[in-house]
Amino acid sequence: MPPRRAPRSNETALTMVGAQVAAARAAKGMTQRALAEALHIDVETVASIEQGRRALMPNVAEKMDRALDLPGLLAVAANRMPEVNTLLAWEEEYFASEAEAVALSCFEATLVPGLLQTEEYARALFGCRVPYFGEEKIESQTARRIKRQDILYRRVPPTLGFVVSESALRDRIGGDDVRRRQLHHLRECADQPTISLQVLPLGLAGHAGMAGSFTLLEMPDHQRVAYFENQRISIVIRDPDEVSMFAQRHAVLRSQALNVAETKALLERLLGEA
Repeated sequence: MPPRRAPRSNETALTMVGAQVAAARAAKGMTQRALAEALHIDVETVASIEQGRRALMPNVAEKMDRALDLPGLLAVAANRMPEVNTLLAWEEEYFASEAEAVALSCFEATLVPGLLQTEEYARALFGCRVPYFGEEKIESQTARRIKRQDILYRRVPPTLGFVVSESALRDRIGGDDVRRRQLHHLRECADQPTISLQVLPLGLAGHAGMAGSFTLLEMPDHQRVAYFENQRISIVIRDPDEVSMFAQRHAVLRSQALNVAETKALLERLLGEA
């Protein structure tokens, strides 16, 4: 789900909460970097929150309250953000977590995963949205999706495990040329040492991904989170029992999918047919 622009009232709420964080930090005599180090997050995250560009998530607010010796004030503010801002907040939390993750496991039931999409494929996907986005928004959303792929080129990239339904590879999103280049890109990705790519073949009697797509992230502090979305909402899950359920599903899906070598062979066959 592409990020939505929050209404002006939500921008005001983000700005007010950010100002509270900045004031509390200054009163404590801490720099943004010192606060970031105390919270084990990136200094840019602190700056974005203070400037109202990123929602203050409740779990981060609780840590800030402790670091700044506040009696739960920021946690209250984070938990009482306007309801209409919920989608933006969850999405921003996920994108921030994805950028910092040390490991990512993904099952995609209908599309090529965003981190493995070509620019043409991503643009074609956004062009399929109903109601139509318009050219300007299609371009901005495409650019943002491709920017997320920067994590693939970090000095130490995360460990990535993808299970993708074969149907996603057979759909002609964007037409034959776009599909061919997307298949070629996937075949190149499959050779990367930090990427494990497996295809869940068509025709199975059943599999562990019947409930839909999802992603698991492991953070630098080894906390794991799960993420899934549908047409109207995206949710980040931190409850250990819930996250464990998704981890079990992904493990079973890996056993039900083609192995890495078989997946490479399938991609080569599909390229030969394209």
